[in-house]
Amino acid sequence: MNLSDIADQYADRFLEKYSQRLLPSQLKALNAIRGCRTPASGMTLLECNGCQFREQKPLSCGHRHCNRCQNTDTSEWLQRQRQKLLPVEYFMVTFTLPAQLRALAWQHQRQVYDLLFRTAADTLKQFGANSKKLDADLGMTGVLHTHSRRLDYHPHIHFVVPGGGINTRRKEWRKLTGHYLFNGKNLAMVFRAGLLRALDEQGLLSLSLKTRLPKQWVVNCKRVGKGLPALEYLSRYLYRGVISDNNILASKRGKVTFSYLNSETGKKETRTLPGEDFLWLVLKHVLPKRFRRLRDYGFLHSNAKKQLSLVQLVLNVMVKAVEPVIRPQFKCRHCGAAMKHIAFSFLKPT
Repeated sequence: MNLSDIADQYADRFLEKYSQRLLPSQLKALNAIRGCRTPASGMTLLECNGCQFREQKPLSCGHRHCNRCQNTDTSEWLQRQRQKLLPVEYFMVTFTLPAQLRALAWQHQRQVYDLLFRTAADTLKQFGANSKKLDADLGMTGVLHTHSRRLDYHPHIHFVVPGGGINTRRKEWRKLTGHYLFNGKNLAMVFRAGLLRALDEQGLLSLSLKTRLPKQWVVNCKRVGKGLPALEYLSRYLYRGVISDNNILASKRGKVTFSYLNSETGKKETRTLPGEDFLWLVLKHVLPKRFRRLRDYGFLHSNAKKQLSLVQLVLNVMVKAVEPVIRPQFKCRHCGAAMKHIAFSFLKPT
């Protein structure tokens, strides 16, 4: 089973039930998923380098929410992040939006997601500057996720933070000692106050909603080793859809069954939904147009390459040249030689 087949199978029922709630960006994502690797996404004409055999093949849709595309972009992003790795402990800090604010986030996605990024990053910067152990400007990479493993709407941001920072007053690198960054409960208190203040300034926070909010929010801060495991975890979800085709188990009697890993028990579980509801669950996580779900801050920002280079020089980091990602090539089904692209078109295959 794959998501494209599911989308084709249940598209009519889905549009009949959810057309009034469907956003243009979600409809565009649905059409892209349905047309991925079909003539609807365009065709490419290939010619064999060995026997000059010619063949037409369909193109990928290239949509960022399609779970069959963007694998090369993911590999290229991971390679770029490896260039920024430092020989320090890394931490993953996860800021979670409470359930009471999820309806507000859904109604004002671009505004709330931007405020979520800004407030979470400001919280980490504030703790880095005020920490007696650091007293430094941090670098961090944040990625927005809007789904839980069950695919429910659950906005949260993962930040990967190196255990160290730059003290600009003394112009020195401050390395964190030990396996502890910040207290999650203290982070949550400052994050809660900052986000509520930002929402109130934007006129998004009503008094009735504010009184229903919990006093304690959830911010998880844990050590993840030398950084690469955390980046690899994020890369699996960065440029791909919210569910892999491997996790779609069955489509029978109008219902779709998929598997997911229960984060509390560590065991795989299954969930079964009507086909149209499954599609709605997937499309709820389509982000607003041109919204950046990944953002770098501090000395990891693209505008701070000089700072990062100085830090790597101080820490004696040997940076290897980025090797280009080898894109997959088609091979001739007659002689096995590589085939080259010679034309693109939207013609149906002959």
